[in-house]
Amino acid sequence: MTELRLLADDIAFGESTRWYDGRIWLADWAAQEILAVDLDGKREVMARVPSFGGCFDHLPDGTLVVVSGADRALLRQGSDGALTPYADLGAVAPGPWNDIVVDGRGNAYVNEIGFDFPGGEFAPGRVAVVTPAGEAREVADGLAFPNGMAVTPDGSTLIVAESYGARLTAFTIDADGGLSDRRVWADLGEGAAPDGICIDAEGAVWFAEVPGRRCVRVAEGGEVLDVLRADRGCFCCELGGPDGRTLFVAAQAWPPPQDGSRTGRVLAAAAPAPAAGRPGPA
Repeated sequence: MTELRLLADDIAFGESTRWYDGRIWLADWAAQEILAVDLDGKREVMARVPSFGGCFDHLPDGTLVVVSGADRALLRQGSDGALTPYADLGAVAPGPWNDIVVDGRGNAYVNEIGFDFPGGEFAPGRVAVVTPAGEAREVADGLAFPNGMAVTPDGSTLIVAESYGARLTAFTIDADGGLSDRRVWADLGEGAAPDGICIDAEGAVWFAEVPGRRCVRVAEGGEVLDVLRADRGCFCCELGGPDGRTLFVAAQAWPPPQDGSRTGRVLAAAAPAPAAGRPGPA
């Protein structure tokens, strides 16, 4: 594993990295923008989000879908670039709504933290599915701060990072989009706080970690395969690049500087295994 290199900086609060259409995309939560950054570091604003936050993914047809905390909704981008309502997440739970991942059938899985963060009293969170028809329903609960999520490339399994549970939890994706057979995919050990995650072609999972300022590659069961350290908190990670062998990391100082400094960066490093690829239908 090579060291992390700087790809882009001057980001207010980078989250939700996705490799798509030859660029690394990310949400700048504080700037309320979704950015696409090319391999030379040049960036383009792809959407403007109506609130702090804005985790996103793409539907199988390429449509951008964005979690909007202010609206308690999942939004969909039209051909004119505008974001319009796609599903009412507030009908499932009040929020705050957090991460999203789309499977190969067009089901969007969105998780809700369960309590106000930071500062609120802990309560367990949940996962909802939004079907291609835009209908939302709860499919899992009792999660300890659900955070990053990923779907295996065969479309059969959803993996959820539980930041307050120090584990990666797996569910079987049922034919109707529901989740079943909940199980611990990897116990990460006391003190671990997994945030954003991604899956590689060897079936390992990378998880980003803010307090540990690192990204960790683990096998199912929890064996640590690689550790990549940074000089600031790592919020999410994504495999991509022309051959899928680049790990992109959104990192920044945490807690955020009181002077408003923009400490967010996109970092990149060579990875030992390529990306698993977009999930297909189960």
